Amino acid sequence: MKKRLLIIISSIIGIIVLLILAICIFYSLNLKAVSKNSKEIEFKVESGSTYYSVISKLKNENLIRNELAFKLYIKLNKVNDIEAGTYKLNKNMSVKEIVEVFSKGNTYNPDAIVITFKEGKHMRNIANTISNYTNNTEDQVYNLLKDTEYLNNLINEYWFIDESILNPNIYYSLEGYLYPNTYEFKNKDVTIEDIFKTMLNEMDKKLEPYKTDILKSNYSIHEILTLASIVELEGANSDDRAGIAGVFYNRLNNNQPLGSDVTTYYAAKIELSDRDLYQYEIEDANNYNTRSYHLAGKLPVGPISNPSIKSIEAVLHPESHNYYYFVSDINGKTYFSKTYNEHLSTRDDLIEAGLWYMYD
Repeated sequence: MKKRLLIIISSIIGIIVLLILAICIFYSLNLKAVSKNSKEIEFKVESGSTYYSVISKLKNENLIRNELAFKLYIKLNKVNDIEAGTYKLNKNMSVKEIVEVFSKGNTYNPDAIVITFKEGKHMRNIANTISNYTNNTEDQVYNLLKDTEYLNNLINEYWFIDESILNPNIYYSLEGYLYPNTYEFKNKDVTIEDIFKTMLNEMDKKLEPYKTDILKSNYSIHEILTLASIVELEGANSDDRAGIAGVFYNRLNNNQPLGSDVTTYYAAKIELSDRDLYQYEIEDANNYNTRSYHLAGKLPVGPISNPSIKSIEAVLHPESHNYYYFVSDINGKTYFSKTYNEHLSTRDDLIEAGLWYMYD
């Protein structure tokens, strides 16, 4: 009798264990994502809703596997009430991830805009981009860049901005200081001041690791950004930026003009892809034109583009060599030369090989 009773008890315990195990497996499996589809779904939570009241809607939207498993998760984790609003969810989210989104509150903004400012672009491009994506005009951008009160406030706020930006010979005061990146703003009504502040804060963040090197440099931060803006355009498709920076330093130390075409294009306000420069533009004694001998051994008055941190780093840590010339082919490969004759020979070889960029 006792033996039979033990068998019955053991069987019951075994059934209970299997049942608990099955529940655990069921619970675990149903907390997983419904599918691998990561397409975003707007999920609206009405005012006065609770987690329990949105469970059916989550199931109907195929965002959760099982309503009971979701209820158990909420109960076991003592999740607080849900906030009304619109949330971004997808079927690739587990129950835990969905609850985490809800727990953060309604952060989804359907009016948000994303703007990408590309590396190496100048202020005219930035002004055009702002006018295309926001309710601001290009003229408003240019007017702000002339606002001395605004600029003086920036000088007081940021360690890397000084009175150099107030030089009347500079085309656009914040050229070179606005870090190129992809940014999200609340809506099209975002102010130019807010856009610039976001970009300047990013520049501050990027420069901070190099602050000691910058302050120890023989060049001011304005000069560093100026040279970096040239390196950005001269070596944008190349891994030889430190080598290019080395060439420019050699020329500066030898009291030679930098001889950079990109500065001459900027000086003439001509886009690089538009056409070849006219002789009078090449010879123009402009404060940006380093093809002119009036800037021998000197940098332009200011940056000509907004450089990436790679170009800034190349200027801070240039390659040491004896090259005074360089040229790039249509594939972005850079060729360095010690003498002008070597430079001309390289250029002729590239033309003969069909690797020299020619305008139509």
